[in-house]
Parts: sequence; C-alpha cells; structure tokens
Amino acid sequence: MPGPHAPATQTSDPRPTQRPHVAAAVEDWWCTVAGAFLRRRGWVPRVLPYTGYGTPRGVRVLARVLLVPPSRARGPLSPVRHADRRPLRSYLTLPAPGERLRVAVGGAVVDVATDRAGYVDVEVALPDAAPLAPGRHDATLTALRARDDAAPVVASVVAPVVVVGDDATFGVVSDIDDTAMVTAVPRPFVAAWNTFVTRASARRPVPGMPALYRRLAAEHPDAPFVYLSNGAWNTAGTLARFLDRHGFPPGPLLLTDWGPTQTGWFRSGPQHKGDSLDRLMIAFPRVRWLLVGDAGQLDEDVYVRAAARWPGRVVAIAVRQVDGARPRPSRGRPDPGAPLVHGADGTELGARLDAVLDPRHQRSGTNPDS
Repeated sequence: MPGPHAPATQTSDPRPTQRPHVAAAVEDWWCTVAGAFLRRRGWVPRVLPYTGYGTPRGVRVLARVLLVPPSRARGPLSPVRHADRRPLRSYLTLPAPGERLRVAVGGAVVDVATDRAGYVDVEVALPDAAPLAPGRHDATLTALRARDDAAPVVASVVAPVVVVGDDATFGVVSDIDDTAMVTAVPRPFVAAWNTFVTRASARRPVPGMPALYRRLAAEHPDAPFVYLSNGAWNTAGTLARFLDRHGFPPGPLLLTDWGPTQTGWFRSGPQHKGDSLDRLMIAFPRVRWLLVGDAGQLDEDVYVRAAARWPGRVVAIAVRQVDGARPRPSRGRPDPGAPLVHGADGTELGARLDAVLDPRHQRSGTNPDS
C-alpha cells in the first residue's frame, strides 16, 4: 500500500503509453462504437463495486463501470444481485472506459478514471491523523460529469474494504477453481460447462475445504483470507455467493479480465497470480502466508517461486491433487524454503498442514507428504 504521505496510485492507467496489440485495438474500437450506439439509446454508466483490502494507513479500492440499459439506470449495480443466473450472462457486458469517479475512504478523497476495460484499481493513502481500525470499512465511489467534476451523475456507490491490523501475522491466499470449488479444469469441456452454464447454487465445494478454512479462521481470528483466481471479474458475484453459501471465511476476490492486453491476445494467469502475491507481500510485511492451490493449473509453480522471492514470508504451500492433472516438472524450479504438502481434499490437506503449522513441528523447506 502507499506510504502515509504518498499520493493515490492508480494501477491501471486509462491512457496506456505503448502501442496496443491488434486484439486490444479491435476490442477498444468495438467498445467505442457499441458504447456510442447504446448511449444514444439511453444506456448509462453504473458503478459495480468489488471488495478491496488494505492497512490502517492505506487501502486498495476496486470497482468497474459498465453501461446498463435504462431499466437498470436507477441505483447501484450489485455483484451478487444476479449471482445465481447462468454464468454466461455475466460475460455479456460493455465497459465504460474513461469514466471519472471520486473515491472517498477514511479521510482521503481522490479522483480517478476507469481504464480501457472500465476498471478502477486505486491505492489510496490515508491521513496520518485518521488511520482505519482493523475490520470492514466502506469506500464511497461517485461518478462525475465529464465537464464539471464537482457535479455527481448518480448516487454514491459503496465498495467494501477489508483493513488488516498491524498485529496480524498469519494469512491465507486461496485459489478457487478446483481448490475451493469443483470445476474440473483438467477436463476442458466439463470446466467450460461449469464455468459458463452451471448456476452458483449447483456448484459443489471441494470436500473438506470449507471446514479447513473455518478452522484456520478460528485459530487465527485476525488472519486475512484472500481468494486469488484466474477467473474473470465478470464472475465475482457468482464466486462471492458460492463462498458465502458454503461457509468459507469472507475475504477479497482478486480476479482478472479475460480480454486482450496491450501485449497479447490473453492475459497470463501465472503472471496475474505472481504479481498479486507480490502486492500482498508488500502491503502486509508482517504477515506470513499459507498459499493454497491445486495441481490442475500452475499454482504449485507460482507459489514455489513466490516463496523463493520472499524468503520467510510463506509459512506453507498446500496443493490439492486433481484427477486428470499432469505432474508439473520441478527441474529448474527454486527451493521455496517453505513446507510443501499435497492432498486429495481439505481433510487430507488439513492433516498434513497440522504438522507444518504447529510450531513444535515446523521445519523450513520440509515436505511432509511422505
């Protein structure tokens, strides 16, 4: 997070300095043309808030601005209001790039602009005299007129922010697909059906994972839980409702945009997770993280490399074995210096984590799978 005297930092620049990839250029053209067409027919921008995080001295605020039809023009959008509809409908959205918003949290007020995909991702430094207490707080986002930044267009929208206290020394970063929720990523057709068709109410948790996470939360009441996934922000409402329905500890979602980037057709999943872990390490320098993922993607490799980059900051790495997942080669991979455990479900992972998380049995760099 920014230091106590640092200005607000907008991490997604709405005016990129490099020449965009052809796919990004085509996407930008489509958003401009479609956006102009729909605005002439009464569509308006609305703010969709996400849950951010931070410290008593600074917070990261997350949101997205979408164009919506006149029938949805009144009131703020909610990421969970339509969370149980077919997931495919969540992808049928049109972003509103370049929209200006005023963000107010604690005693700080900053103005930002949405990026090319309509996102707001801003780090806000708080006044020295008004730090935030640990717990949930609200950031207020207000859309501003293009010609008069003092005149709001719509009512203010509240984005939750989870503030982690300075006393917290343990936290959990968890993947979602095939770690918390059964998705079957190694089987592409099944994974696609689950991702785009299956409603949130029909999704199944990985056995034993909700109980494991609740036990960790009970043992570490101040611990932040962060759900880091390569899933699209379009599914944030579906995922949040799923986690709440099955009793997972609440926490921010860190998702990604599936559209083209300035440099290629698709975003890099491992880079998204690696960069997100680095930001968490910087934001919370006293927290040691338990990293939980699955073998169906590249979680183990991403986590091992993060642990090697941040010596002493990873208390353990837990990887769920997934049917159909190919073994990942370890040649050339650094030594994480943190215990690495594997298990078929939450019960098995929990039993193996007990040994490495118990201070009487912790041995840095050990692998208790055997």
